[in-house]
Amino acid sequence: MYPDSEILFPPRCIVQLRNLRGEQWARFIDHLMQLPDDHEDVLGFSLMMIQLGSCLTCNLDSYRASLGCCTCARRTVAGFKGSDEDLIRLFEEAREKVRAYLRGEEAFAPSLVEEELEEIE
Repeated sequence: MYPDSEILFPPRCIVQLRNLRGEQWARFIDHLMQLPDDHEDVLGFSLMMIQLGSCLTCNLDSYRASLGCCTCARRTVAGFKGSDEDLIRLFEEAREKVRAYLRGEEAFAPSLVEEELEEIE
């Protein structure tokens, strides 16, 4: 129904997030754009975006789905009230969750970003 909606954040949208924040963010996005989709940094970033954008509550009948994943991701990043450092810290924590999962140490905790956002706000 909506050709740009994949329900979970797609790595193809990363490039569109580059110029939405400061220079540190732009360098970070440049790093991610050079990596394959299955790299742990890209997976960690995707996990962070899925949680920040509430992708798990999106469905094809929702307004967010009608916007498309890339537009929703741009709105999520541009509207984030914390600093670039806060976003990158959230990424690092999400990447650690991915690493632990890949090592078989733990399952994903859905509240990862929600807990961190409460501390920032």
